[in-house]
Amino acid sequence: MLVAAGQFIGGKMVTAIFVVAGAGAVIWFWKHPEHLETIWLTVKYVLAWMGCVLALPWATFFVTRWAIARDSNAVAGAMLAGYSIIDFIVAWWLIGSLAGIGSLSWAVLLLGILSAAVYNLKVCEHIAERAENGL
Repeated sequence: MLVAAGQFIGGKMVTAIFVVAGAGAVIWFWKHPEHLETIWLTVKYVLAWMGCVLALPWATFFVTRWAIARDSNAVAGAMLAGYSIIDFIVAWWLIGSLAGIGSLSWAVLLLGILSAAVYNLKVCEHIAERAENGL
């Protein structure tokens, strides 16, 4: 019963937060339409970067199979480092340069690169497992 009450109250609180935040966003962007354009540009760049990150290890599955054939941790590490470097280069290209970004942008960029590295690792593990099973 306590769990159900907690879920009910928590759900109502989250809904209230979303309603208030949504109303605040609508009011803010109604008064400042130039900020809305900036937000959409940022969202467009983030989605483009995420598309590149998501597609890279799948599009280059043959590199993972080549690394498996070498049976070397150094080759696998170099492959994952290469994927991370490519992800960083794409992010840097979309940002334009790294000179004008602040500390929050650096933190978000670092978190994005680390997340992309973990994603690359998991996808390469999946591809390697499928290759070893003959699928």
